Amino acid sequence: MKIAVINFSGNVGKSTIARHLLAPRLGNATVIAVETINADDNDGMQMRGNEFGALQENLLSLDAAVVDIGASNVEELVSRMKSYQGSHEDFDMFVVPTVPESKQERDTISTIEALADDVGVDRERIRVVLNMVDPRNPPARTFPMLFKFHAAHRGFVLREEAAIFENELFGKLANSQRTIADILDDRTDYKAMIRDAESPEEKTDLARKVSMRRLAVGVNAQLDGVFAALMR
Repeated sequence: MKIAVINFSGNVGKSTIARHLLAPRLGNATVIAVETINADDNDGMQMRGNEFGALQENLLSLDAAVVDIGASNVEELVSRMKSYQGSHEDFDMFVVPTVPESKQERDTISTIEALADDVGVDRERIRVVLNMVDPRNPPARTFPMLFKFHAAHRGFVLREEAAIFENELFGKLANSQRTIADILDDRTDYKAMIRDAESPEEKTDLARKVSMRRLAVGVNAQLDGVFAALMR
C-alpha cells in the first residue's frame, strides 16, 4: 500500500502520522519526505515537490510507502499530479491530518477540494485523521467546520474514531529518530538497571525510559484503533 500524507497547512502532525501511525502498520513502509527544507529527524528518503518524476519512479519500485508531503510542497505536488495524468492512482490513499484550529480546518477543506476536484482523486480514497484531540470532547464538536462540510458534501472519509488524542509522548519524540515501535521493541530491563545505577543522574535517565515505554504502550494501542478506523 502507498499512502500520501498531505495538507496545505503546516503544524498538523503529518510527519508524526507518517512515522508513528502509518509506516509501522504497513510492514515498516519506506517513508519519503517531500520537503523543501529537509527535516533533521527524518531517516527515510527525501526529495522536493518539483522532483515529481523521480517520486513516481520511487513509488512504482516500492511495495509499501508513506509519502510525507511538507506544506511548502503541497501546491507544487498537486500541480504536478494534474500534469502527470493518472499519477494520483499510484497512491492507494490520501491521508489528510488536521488539528482543532480554525485555520487548519479551513486548509483541510481546501486540501480535500483540491484533491477531489482539481486532481480527480476518488473521494473514498481521501481520509481525514483528527490529530491532537482532547479525549474529553467529542470530535464533531472539536472540528465543527469539517464535520459540517462533510455533512454537506460527503464522499471523503471522516470518522470520529480516526482521532489521535493529545499525549506528551509525541512531544518527547519530536526531535528524536526513535519511533514508538522502536521503544516497544526495546526489551531492556531498565527497572533492574535503576537498582544497580550508582548516580542520581543515571537513575533519573533510566526512570525516564521506563516512563516513555509506559506511555508508548498506551499510545500504540490507541493508534491501532485509529489505523483500523482509517482502513475500514
